[in-house]
Amino acid sequence: MMSGRIGLRLVMAAGFVSAVAGFSQTGNTSKEDAAGQYAAAGQQAMAAGNYAAAQTNFENLAKLEPGIAEIHATLAAIYYKQHEYDLAVREIHAALKLKPGLPKLDSLLGMSLAEEGRFNDALPGLQKGFKQTADPEVRRMCGLQLMRVYSDLNRDSEAVETALALNKFYPDDPEVLYHTGRIYGNIAYVVMEKLHDDAPGSVWMLQAQSEAYESQKDYDSAIDAYTHILSLDARRPGIHYRLGRVYQKRFEETHKPEDRDAAVREYTAELGVDPSNGNAEYELGYIQADLGNLEEARKDYEQVVAHFPDFEEALVGLGGVYLGLEKPELAAAPLDRATRVRPDDQVAWYRLAEAARGTGDKETVQRAMAKFQELRKARPAGAAKPQSTEEVTPQKLGANAVP
Repeated sequence: MMSGRIGLRLVMAAGFVSAVAGFSQTGNTSKEDAAGQYAAAGQQAMAAGNYAAAQTNFENLAKLEPGIAEIHATLAAIYYKQHEYDLAVREIHAALKLKPGLPKLDSLLGMSLAEEGRFNDALPGLQKGFKQTADPEVRRMCGLQLMRVYSDLNRDSEAVETALALNKFYPDDPEVLYHTGRIYGNIAYVVMEKLHDDAPGSVWMLQAQSEAYESQKDYDSAIDAYTHILSLDARRPGIHYRLGRVYQKRFEETHKPEDRDAAVREYTAELGVDPSNGNAEYELGYIQADLGNLEEARKDYEQVVAHFPDFEEALVGLGGVYLGLEKPELAAAPLDRATRVRPDDQVAWYRLAEAARGTGDKETVQRAMAKFQELRKARPAGAAKPQSTEEVTPQKLGANAVP
């Protein structure tokens, strides 16, 4: 279940403040003067972030001009910011009664009802705000609340669907990443608990435990667990590959040759079980390249790319091997394709620049190096995104490769 208030920013409905400034002025001069003063003071307070003062001024303004929808709408937004959600709901209804088509109030109503715990009532406004609005901030706020509401209503599949959409729309937003991460984690926990309860001794449960050990870098336990699976099902696809990954990761920490040898053994065994496992073939090529066996690495990478032409890491690896073999004219094509498959890969752009330099293609050198420097500035060395246990070993720039 998702709990805790989402840290939402205030979004004023479009045109509310400007409409307030130009409200219909009727009655005596003293009333007009007072209303104008309240409107000006309220807008000034909002601009300064002083919502308590803004609330006082707009409450007084609403008493003088109760028939102007925009005043009630602005007051509703202020109440929301002040966590006075019941008062926000009251003012939204007042505004909608006066002007049913006033924009963004459905979203504000949904968010206010959600904060009050009235989840079913909140759903229509949140769904409309998330799926139909063109305003990215309103969509973001509604999405965060909608995800929370679905979770609290135990509508897990819809919560996950909303989380996926939020990650697509706002891939670098810390608040979105935090809350969507909690959704994924909660769902995974519930599913794994059910697997443990329903099939505690199954191969699937053992595999889940093995992967958990691997993610925790408890490599010894992971090796024991994966080996246990193979004792129950010697030809289970993917297990030799996972074992190879564990040995390879341990090698990267210990630098013991026997771990790298074990990784090669397991990847080779995986291909004996499943010849189409491109990840295992790729890892063999990576290890051969790391050992300086470029011809062997070339064969492995070429085999992967022949079957999986958009395997980005294999394309980058193959380009690197061609460069090592002093064949820049062969390196250019796979590296160019790699930059198209994944335009944010620094290594692909750097190696493409090296290939172009070797062939005398100055225009591509400049373009590729400019992109490399841009990406390097945005994500410095050592700031790479963490990998999941399903990813392959990433290609890296050599120690002396960065200018």
